[in-house]
Amino acid sequence: MLVAGSIAGCDREKQAGEQAPAGPGAAKGNAASHFVHQLDRSHKGEAAPGAAFRGPDDADVTLAAFRGRPLLVNLWATWCAPCVAEMPTLDALAAQSAGRMAVVAVAQDLQGAAVVDPWFQQAGLKALQPYLDPKNALLDAYGNAGLPTSIYYGADGREIWRLMGAINWQGEEAKALLAEAK
Repeated sequence: MLVAGSIAGCDREKQAGEQAPAGPGAAKGNAASHFVHQLDRSHKGEAAPGAAFRGPDDADVTLAAFRGRPLLVNLWATWCAPCVAEMPTLDALAAQSAGRMAVVAVAQDLQGAAVVDPWFQQAGLKALQPYLDPKNALLDAYGNAGLPTSIYYGADGREIWRLMGAINWQGEEAKALLAEAK
């Protein structure tokens, strides 16, 4: 059983003023303190949910569109400090793995593109594209997981593991976990 309180992460978006926004530069300081996570293998073999979200072209998309190669789905939000802290390392992973693995960062911000698009521009991310889920359909499909949550799928669309909390996607632990896909 997982204890959510032991993981450094964020819960659902709060109303204005309840949780401070985290801009692209907010994670400067001690970013390592944000890289706290817990691995969950209890969903191994489960098919990806069919929940729809919005792609960078503003069209509906589901995770099924990414079958055929490994897929890393990252649920995050602009107001979540651990999410923001791991984004540069996730962007670097997306650039390094282009063509052999899909890396999809799906923003859970309720305001959608109005806050995510400016955040992406300011952050200067090079490889990640802004996917949006303002209705939190994926978050709900994953049992209201905290943020960030990353779910790794094999090319067959079956879950390998999920990680609650932030990780340095350029670190040795992440590299070992990502090597598990077939």
